[in-house]
Amino acid sequence: MRVVVGLSGGVDSSVAAYLLKQQGHEVIGLFMRNWHDTTGTLEGDCPWYDDQVFAELVAKRLDIEFHYVDLSTEYRKRVVDYMFAEYEAGRTPNPDVLCNREIKFDVFLKEALKLGAEKVATGHYCRLDEWTDNEGTKHYKLLAGSDPNKDQSYFLCQLTQEQLSYAMFPIGDLLKPEVRRIAEEQKLATAKRKDSQGICFVGKVDLPVFLQQKLKAKEGNVHEILPHSPRFVRECAADDYKTLSEPYRLTVRDGKKIGTHQGAHFYTIGQRKGLGIGGRKESLFVIGTDVEQNVVFVGEGDNHPGLYRKVLHICPEEIHWVDNINAMTVGERRRYSVRIRYRQPLQQAELVMDSEGLYIIFDEPQRGITAGQFAAWYDGDNLAGSGVIAK
Repeated sequence: MRVVVGLSGGVDSSVAAYLLKQQGHEVIGLFMRNWHDTTGTLEGDCPWYDDQVFAELVAKRLDIEFHYVDLSTEYRKRVVDYMFAEYEAGRTPNPDVLCNREIKFDVFLKEALKLGAEKVATGHYCRLDEWTDNEGTKHYKLLAGSDPNKDQSYFLCQLTQEQLSYAMFPIGDLLKPEVRRIAEEQKLATAKRKDSQGICFVGKVDLPVFLQQKLKAKEGNVHEILPHSPRFVRECAADDYKTLSEPYRLTVRDGKKIGTHQGAHFYTIGQRKGLGIGGRKESLFVIGTDVEQNVVFVGEGDNHPGLYRKVLHICPEEIHWVDNINAMTVGERRRYSVRIRYRQPLQQAELVMDSEGLYIIFDEPQRGITAGQFAAWYDGDNLAGSGVIAK
């Protein structure tokens, strides 16, 4: 089979290419450059030129065909511009999820098909399963990676059946140390290279500096809300999931000014660093923002009630099922395991499909539920669906 591997210059995609070649596939390496601007990028983190050099070295070592493609225009339009718009609106996007849906398994996939690819492989730590229904239609399941410390299925939570039909994840059954060992045994240049961090294809950034490419700094006030504020008391029935899904409606009258900031859109709920306010027994955390009034609300201590909510809401148009055969109908309730950010341990919850969308009712209150994040729900190892948190 002719397989195009997204060679990123990292150890994971390198070993993926090696394994595919060992399995007898005709393997082609394709490196994509998606970002040119270094504004806000922390020096020494993920320089694209080094990535390409390492990708080429791996291709030569494996004796496979190598190609390069510049997808920066589409990446800016589909991922970075979306990211700017979300932050400007006071929401917290996940560009890595968008990158996989819009770039790696869309634009990049189309480039791979131009090279005659039958499948496209990446170095993600996740697995794929397939089954055929009674009518002969193939269905694909996206499964968590075997390495619990590296499972990356969350980042692929928005993929469709068509996208998965082209996908291969050769290292999904391996643990990270095994991947490193294989790379060293095969003398791959990436064997000891550090894993990339930060925003997909951009690298580790100083977020406010990066966002100031389009979002202007604007001084505003920081207000502290005390934990006993009546704003955190919900006057509703215990099963009123719609009321419980609402964020806390904080106002400047609920607390006192304790400092200033340079733009509410640079902050997200749960954030601790970057406030520049010290002298406290416990750390201050962002518990809310108001981008229209340019106010950041904070609370002291990791147990502050403003950090926690029990229910989140996903609008109908934002609900995504990896396989529509599993879609819930209005009035239906199901139990799933859920995470709202990468690396978060799975949380037990009940999902309720309502005419106004999907409500996720957690068994335990969750820290830092933020509009714009993706919630992903699992049935065992199977990632069943995902959606953007509404508010």
